Amino acid sequence: MGLSRRRFLATAGAGVTLGSAGCVGSDGSTPGAGSAPGSGTETSAASTVTDRNDGPEPPTADSRLHLDYEIGTLEENIVSGGVPKDGIPAIDDPTFADTPPDGLAPDDPVFGLVRDGEAKAYPQYILVHHEIVNDTIAGDSVAVTYCPLTGTAQGFERGPVEFGVSGRLVNSNLTMYDRGTDSWWPQMLATAITGPLAGESLREFRVTWTTWDRWSSTYPETRTLTEDTGFQRRYGVDPYGQYNEKRGYYSSTRTLFEPLHDDSRTHPKAVVIGTRTETGALAFDKETLLRQRVLTGRIDDTLYVAVADTDLATGYVYANPESLSVTASDDGYTVHGTTYDADSLPLDRTLSFDAMWFAWAGFYPESAYVD
Repeated sequence: MGLSRRRFLATAGAGVTLGSAGCVGSDGSTPGAGSAPGSGTETSAASTVTDRNDGPEPPTADSRLHLDYEIGTLEENIVSGGVPKDGIPAIDDPTFADTPPDGLAPDDPVFGLVRDGEAKAYPQYILVHHEIVNDTIAGDSVAVTYCPLTGTAQGFERGPVEFGVSGRLVNSNLTMYDRGTDSWWPQMLATAITGPLAGESLREFRVTWTTWDRWSSTYPETRTLTEDTGFQRRYGVDPYGQYNEKRGYYSSTRTLFEPLHDDSRTHPKAVVIGTRTETGALAFDKETLLRQRVLTGRIDDTLYVAVADTDLATGYVYANPESLSVTASDDGYTVHGTTYDADSLPLDRTLSFDAMWFAWAGFYPESAYVD
């Protein structure tokens, strides 16, 4: 617990150099190690957030997402991830190909995005070295983001600005900064906790965590992010372990940093599909959802239903305030006698994404958990 990522890479026997893990500056220099939280040598957040300006802003949501903590408490829990600002370099000029990279195996994780008929896949083995891709899809400026420590892949509208990796973490989660105002945004919260936009929430969109074979079968015209990123990295070597099959950090009970809240309702690295609204948060166990296909839970007094997409091995969450019956069938899901695909139920779908349980429970200790 309380280890910097640099120390983890050195002590975990990952078999890669620090530079190959994406934990060096863009000029190739190696940063100094960060201090463990609570060590007394950690620089305060206020003294490290510098060069704030009144530049262009990323588009923000009309309403703010629910937080279980005060903004000040979250700011107090910013810790060093062991790298400087932009020490993990975002991909600002991504290239895509119609054929997958040679290093992408059928069962490897990819993060899929579809907009206006355009489909793209972002391989996990590439993003683990960069964490943010500033991209354009269907004419829209977007950021596709991935935090390996919390197992979260999320998409954000970025408008006229780009996002970068601050080098800091909250609850083990990637803390992004926008290059317009230098506000800091923990990825999972999608809400700024420092800077001129503190308290505002970003506009989000769905990114699907699935495997290459499932994604390419569903979207055969997809284009795939290539290893031509402009950086020298040992792509295919994951400093934290591997997903195919799961091992290392991704399967152990160990976390590198103390979570904001400990919750033993399930394995710390169990994957949940979480959703949060203006009023609360809710998590569904992903393995259970894929097996049972329909699960229900509540945020306050409102019923929510989660349904499984068996083609992509993912799930979707809908608000169901009228408690309509949703049943699984061979062809999809039946509501009021009509059958629908998992992603098109006649209900209001809420944004949801995969996360490791310890991270979800850390940010949302009041969240219900459905298994």
